[in-house]
Amino acid sequence: MKLKTLLLATTTAALAFGANVATVNAADELPPCEGCAMEMTIVSWGGAYSASQNNAYHLPYQALTGIKVINDESSNEAVAKLRAQAEAKNITWDLVDAEGPDATRLCDEGLAEEIDFDTALAAAPDGTPASKDFGESLISACFIPQIVFSTTFGYRTDIAEWNGKTPDSLCAVFDLEGFPGKRALEKRPKKNLEWALLCDGVTKDELYNVMSTPEGIDRALAKLDTIKAQTVWWSAGAETPQLLADKEVVIGSTYNGRLFSVIEEQKQPVAMLWDWQVFDFDGWVVPANLPEDRKNRVMHYLKFATDTQRLADQAKYISYGPARASSQPLVGKHETLGIDMAPHMPTNPANQKNFLVNNIEWWANNQDDVEAKFAAWLAK
Repeated sequence: MKLKTLLLATTTAALAFGANVATVNAADELPPCEGCAMEMTIVSWGGAYSASQNNAYHLPYQALTGIKVINDESSNEAVAKLRAQAEAKNITWDLVDAEGPDATRLCDEGLAEEIDFDTALAAAPDGTPASKDFGESLISACFIPQIVFSTTFGYRTDIAEWNGKTPDSLCAVFDLEGFPGKRALEKRPKKNLEWALLCDGVTKDELYNVMSTPEGIDRALAKLDTIKAQTVWWSAGAETPQLLADKEVVIGSTYNGRLFSVIEEQKQPVAMLWDWQVFDFDGWVVPANLPEDRKNRVMHYLKFATDTQRLADQAKYISYGPARASSQPLVGKHETLGIDMAPHMPTNPANQKNFLVNNIEWWANNQDDVEAKFAAWLAK
């Protein structure tokens, strides 16, 4: 799949973190914004991820321009809410952070603007055009990549009932006898179905073939049934780290950067389970049909926020790999903790023994139907 090449490149760059690369002077590179609105509503995921964006993008841009940024944490509802806004002819969002499949759906439905990447986005410091610098992370004409991230599991390291054992495989999530306690899973089928089938004996190569049949979806839901009564369902990525910290669950899925925060920043007794982490892209989409002054502001912001230095800066605050090739060597240590970020990256070789790449095309084509079936199963 397309992501594989980028993962290999990101892995190589992660091992070379700390290279001496000149920093772009943002104040010198940022031209005035003509005919631009003076505030923006930016939609993202909240928690540690939004904090990393705020530190790397929003605050520096506000300091340079004097505009107001309004943060909204509704990205998990982006498709439904943008559909509703478009139908009401009242687009209240200016910029939306979205995962790859959601961005593809919004683009296909005409709800997101198509982007001329080399015109709209900054070139790399050496002059490499944005389209080449981003490479295969440009999965759609409407999607402006920021990061490579993964969804994986964190678990408490102090559970007495586990008798000193620690999970070393994904399938520990489905082993209530060996690892008793509450689980946390996202309240949507994506990734849960793949994990359930892997732990029901389906091979990686056959996953999406099996999922393309009604029987395959039923099989995945039957496997999830085995832990349904012990599952807390989350909608926002910040929930699992809090549930783990509060001992409400013993193991749970979320984005790897959220787990980095609870482990390294909060120093909670939590560890990472990287087995069968699911890689994905995350990036920006611009809602279609924005008023001209708001669209001008958004495009001005994006040229700044997605340049080489800004994407590198985000990786100083959270353990996600920047989507630009030119950004990767600029990242070394965590901005405040001072620790080497390479071991915490999902693309580190030690963390990639088993992994999946989110099948963006499959989910873009099947998500609505599968989500309806998943919702009906949840309601039983």
